[in-house]
Amino acid sequence: MSEDYPRIAPTGVDGLVVSFAARLDEPANRAALALRAAIEAASWPEVQETAATLVSTYLRLDLLADPGPVLVRLRALVASRDWRAAALPAGRRLLRIPTCYAPAHAPDLDEAAALAGLSRGQAIEALACAPLRVLTIGFAPGQPYIGELGPEWDIPRLRALTPRVQPGALTLAIRQLVLFSVPSQTGWRQVGQTAARLFDPGAAQPFLLRTGDAVAFPPVSAERLAELARSPGGGVSVEALP
Repeated sequence: MSEDYPRIAPTGVDGLVVSFAARLDEPANRAALALRAAIEAASWPEVQETAATLVSTYLRLDLLADPGPVLVRLRALVASRDWRAAALPAGRRLLRIPTCYAPAHAPDLDEAAALAGLSRGQAIEALACAPLRVLTIGFAPGQPYIGELGPEWDIPRLRALTPRVQPGALTLAIRQLVLFSVPSQTGWRQVGQTAARLFDPGAAQPFLLRTGDAVAFPPVSAERLAELARSPGGGVSVEALP
């Protein structure tokens, strides 16, 4: 931990944010996830909601409650250990999400691979094989930011927005992947397409993914993707992690 972090600050009229770094790195994300899990386990009555961002933990407080006691407890909890070295929370899962990397479904893959200094095949192998972490969920319901990829993938966003990508589009920039849950414009390069349904407002658990989950993107053909698009789960497999 540096002399400036972790840092506790108010946000809005009812929130507190604990930040572990000014920019994303793996230990800061680990800390944000672990602290959130600890606060959830503590069940503080003043806390109505928690969330983990890339490098921070957010708490939404009851507006009618005195924030003083929870702030005292929060400071003590933050100071109680090195959160950047904490274990990842229990209950994590590995989700394998079949992905089509064919040119029609990955229009920016060749350019992204070239910027990373890789061949198309090497790029697909890198994206398909290594389990990555859901760093945070945001921008749209159930939409994950996933990473971090290796430093070779520290490539910029597009200069102009792509007018529209479909739900399930896998996009890449700045060592991260975003898997789109809804149709959207984007400045990230589309490097694959999945049939995953990330957001189902009618389900008991509306979001497919949770922060801290591990994700892999094994390759499938365009024909297989079309078949998976007609199946309820989009071909996604889920297994518990120890």
